[in-house]
Amino acid sequence: MKPWKIRGELVLSCNCDVFCPCVVSLGRSQPTQGVCYTWWGLHIEEGRAGDVPLSGLNAAVLMDVPGPLAEGKWTVGLYIDERAGDSARDALVEILSGKAGGPTGWFSIMIAEFLGVKQVPIEFERKDRGWRVSIPKIIDGTVEPIEGADGESATRVTNTKYWMSSDVTVCRGTRSRFRDWGRNWDLSGRSGEYARIEWAGP
Repeated sequence: MKPWKIRGELVLSCNCDVFCPCVVSLGRSQPTQGVCYTWWGLHIEEGRAGDVPLSGLNAAVLMDVPGPLAEGKWTVGLYIDERAGDSARDALVEILSGKAGGPTGWFSIMIAEFLGVKQVPIEFERKDRGWRVSIPKIIDGTVEPIEGADGESATRVTNTKYWMSSDVTVCRGTRSRFRDWGRNWDLSGRSGEYARIEWAGP
């Protein structure tokens, strides 16, 4: 894999009670429901893998984990923006499966079952105070920040070693439905995360 770089936004919704322990424990804590059901969406503002442009594309990931994130045995499925050409699709699959190294590189040893890749229309947008991720008939998700003590800004966890970003906004999935690959999850009211990301590899 040639050198790659991505800058953008990531929104995550999971089945944990608010707030998911993974950010501070770095995935070592038991999920609050014993298992981890999650989807996350990625919007790339600026990105490139070698000479392949990735800017403007969206992606999403299904993760089904039987225990603490750091113990592996993940089941993963990928969704790539239907607007991506073959080279961009292949680059994003390499990055999001961990094969391209960088912050997601550890995924390559954690994934036990890879469900596959689907190219689909993916919407990622700001919505009121939060963010919306949508894939027709698959993901219907809106995630909003938890209000901080000042009543204005969001609650944040900062200066962490979390794989996603050192600074994470604490959120709740106000509406979060996932239906695909034999799964039918309603994660509404459960934990969520938002982060600005800057990833690079390998």
